Amino acid sequence: MSAFVIVDTSIRDQEAYEEYKALAGPLVEAFGGVYRARGGELDVREDDLWEPTRLVIVEFPDMDTARAFLDSEEYAPVAEIRHANASCTTVIVDGV
Repeated sequence: MSAFVIVDTSIRDQEAYEEYKALAGPLVEAFGGVYRARGGELDVREDDLWEPTRLVIVEFPDMDTARAFLDSEEYAPVAEIRHANASCTTVIVDGV
């Protein structure tokens, strides 16, 4: 069953964040991930619990693969770039 990594991102340094995007994309693909949304236009209909900023949705083959990607040694230095230049909330959710 597919799993989705959903990230809400508030970017502080757009130029530096471009480096993150360039490095993260190939790693996502190496782990079998496919971007389903990557910062496109938002039409927020309800915001009782949170107000999304910039959403990224990546589909992985399963929960274990999504976790393996986020916890991988390859992704760790790339994630550091994201952490230095953006604030994020990241969740993994099982698909149906």
